[in-house]
Amino acid sequence: MNKILLVEDDTSLGYLLQEYLTLKGFDITLAKTTADALKNLKQYSYDLIVLDVMLPDGSGFDLAQKIKLQHSTIPFLFLTSRSLKIDVLKGFSLGAVDYLKKPLDEEELVVRLNTLLARIKQPSKGIAIDQELRLGGYTLNTLNSELVFEGHTTRLTTREFELLLFLVTHKGQLCSHKEILTSIWGKNDYFNRKSLNVYISRLRKYLNNDPTLKIENLHTRGFMLSESEQSPT
Repeated sequence: MNKILLVEDDTSLGYLLQEYLTLKGFDITLAKTTADALKNLKQYSYDLIVLDVMLPDGSGFDLAQKIKLQHSTIPFLFLTSRSLKIDVLKGFSLGAVDYLKKPLDEEELVVRLNTLLARIKQPSKGIAIDQELRLGGYTLNTLNSELVFEGHTTRLTTREFELLLFLVTHKGQLCSHKEILTSIWGKNDYFNRKSLNVYISRLRKYLNNDPTLKIENLHTRGFMLSESEQSPT
């Protein structure tokens, strides 16, 4: 059972999320202040931390900085009504694995949490994920969700990163629509397939600086990321 520390000062929302996520199989500890959160972190271990930004005794951003210093191995994400671009960028710059904006559907939250936890725990399943993965002329930074090519950095969204990482770790293999959608979206249906095609198009644009890389669509069965040894002449 995955242990999650939920830091949320809104009592009604906090208890609602705690009850719902518990029913979905998570072990949830609810903390309403930064002080409570830090106290729990000293006493227990967690797989993931969910942070609000606005807390009664400090900022969730400040708490995130303390978590990075004192508990650097525990990933965290923000779930907050603070949706300005500057706040989102600040959250990611602090090392957040995701930044979710309220109000968020509870079912969607469960899918996002399961996806993140599966990605975080991949190494324990025998798939070693390095901090930096080489992909042709690109470098994929798995900690910051950044794709770098000749000094130019593209920050990937959570879904873009998850999809690209899935393709990279299965490079040269056919990845069926079902495998991708079940692993990343949590559900294999028509609408998610349409969304998958949109994200594949985005990734193709990001990778078009290196002609040795190609995301192939294999006869409607799925996609395969391939890398040729030499650039076409």
